[in-house]
Amino acid sequence: MKTKKIAAIVLALAMVIGLAACGAKTTTSDVKSISVCLASEPDTIDPALNSAVDGATLLAHLFSGLAKWSQTADGKLEIVPDAAEALTEGVQNADGTVTYTYKLRDGLKWSDGKDVTAGDFVFAWQRAASTDLAADYGYMFEIVDGYSEIWETDDNDNYVNPDAKLNAKAVDNKTIEVTIENAVSYWDELLAFPVYFPVREDVVANEGWATDPSTYVCNGLYTMKSWDHSSLITLEKNANHPDADEVTMDTIKFYLSDDANNQLSNFKNGEWALIDDVPTNEIASLKKDYPDEFFNVGQIGTYYVCWNVNENILPADSGLTGVEAENAKAEIRKAVSLLLDRNYIIDEIAQGGQLPASSFVAMGLTDADGATEFYKNTGFSDKFVGYFDTSADALSANFDSAMATLKKYYKFDEASGKFTNFPAMTYLYNTNESHKAIGEYIQSALAGVGINMAMENQEWATFLNTRKSGDYSIARNGWLADYNDPISFLDMWISGSGNNDIQYGRGAHQNVKAYSLDLTGLGYDIKVENGTWAETYDVLISTIKSCTDKDVRYKMMHIAEDMLMSTGCITPIYYYTDLYMIDSSVKGFFSNPLGYKYFMYCTYEK
Repeated sequence: MKTKKIAAIVLALAMVIGLAACGAKTTTSDVKSISVCLASEPDTIDPALNSAVDGATLLAHLFSGLAKWSQTADGKLEIVPDAAEALTEGVQNADGTVTYTYKLRDGLKWSDGKDVTAGDFVFAWQRAASTDLAADYGYMFEIVDGYSEIWETDDNDNYVNPDAKLNAKAVDNKTIEVTIENAVSYWDELLAFPVYFPVREDVVANEGWATDPSTYVCNGLYTMKSWDHSSLITLEKNANHPDADEVTMDTIKFYLSDDANNQLSNFKNGEWALIDDVPTNEIASLKKDYPDEFFNVGQIGTYYVCWNVNENILPADSGLTGVEAENAKAEIRKAVSLLLDRNYIIDEIAQGGQLPASSFVAMGLTDADGATEFYKNTGFSDKFVGYFDTSADALSANFDSAMATLKKYYKFDEASGKFTNFPAMTYLYNTNESHKAIGEYIQSALAGVGINMAMENQEWATFLNTRKSGDYSIARNGWLADYNDPISFLDMWISGSGNNDIQYGRGAHQNVKAYSLDLTGLGYDIKVENGTWAETYDVLISTIKSCTDKDVRYKMMHIAEDMLMSTGCITPIYYYTDLYMIDSSVKGFFSNPLGYKYFMYCTYEK
């Protein structure tokens, strides 16, 4: 899931992230309202369209899916039933598909008083998976039987099954039956993911329904009282929810700001009880001065730079075309990545204890054995972990290797030590002083060898859409796991994914035949030489999702990451963690490794 913030020290997924903050305030009056700041104006809070962490936190308060994240009395995180009476076991069918049947709980109501029905869930899933909506996370329904038929196209890219639907139905008003193509370990986690939340057909018929409290109909523990755009979203406890008695916080005020100094000021003066960002130049002092309120906790994600695969970075007089040009651009992008000192970025800029990243799939996700982390088995060398050496000792060798590669393609002035004909680029980033500082470092590092890169800042929602449309050359990016499986880092790069910001398999890249795939050694009759992205990577991801042999499945996921990293379009910088401040008198708060924060069970003294 997309993230807009900077974070700090990585822990494993099993790390307990909930907390009951220590300390005491000088006043002891319990309040039923809490003011927090996660980020600036969300791009969307339509469950089917949201793809950002801040939006997901709001949705977790506003909607009840079939399942939800919960914290046990001893602080462990688990997936439990929410709108469903129980998370049932699936029944395997003769063809290998698996059918699940869920009963809805009694008393579920929409915020306008109407009953929540099984049909509302089925409608929401059909909508989110549809070609009409083309949701960023539509591909998360790929595991559901019928999805492939919905998105099947002919040679002219026309959808050939306009009436196709997911194999999901409302047996009656309280019973949902859904069939998935094969058993997967993360199915319950998908049910707790916002794109699987219900919406009502008559509500979403109004395209602007999710932008106005008067039309925002939800079914969760909270309802939306008001939305002062770019300033404040106020949620109020939904007294009609079956679990309302468990909710301890009546009102949550989500203030909207991307100014870390503003956030810190409001925290220090007691206005905001939680802030999700702090100025990087304040981190050292905050650790010292607020030891019980400054937190670095586990989060599974990677901060990286992405390249638009269709951006021409070859010199103007290059005679390379087709596959040769594509391979050259990949080699160049990987060389530029080696010019960056990731240890400098985390020690001098981010300053939050991050660890340098040498792969895209983040730390914290395990491999097939369930013990070894997936990222430790990546790359092509037995001398270091990942796809390149991030150690401080390797910096000089990395630089020399990068320069040798770049000299193959660009004119180099020995006197100045700079290249003279590398095309100018623009670095796109969203408003945040840390993102800006990292961009400026990259700008300086590249300028040192003659590569000119301008900086362009955009507000969060605009930035997301600019990057999504491919209207950029190189951009800041970040991704957090959507569930506990490496595929959540890999399936986003299929040609049709709404999260495919790199534009793999799109535009000019759609027809580039530069990729090969051979799965014959793993028992499949799949071998493609010099194929397109759709003919190789898309096929690989689809095969992974249909594979029930755990060892083979994980081997194919490593092949998928190898393909991604071979393009050079992903430049990992560091592995994410979550840095935030929370008032020491707040009790009952918790967050999960996906970055969602939960305030419904908080108590607060002010």
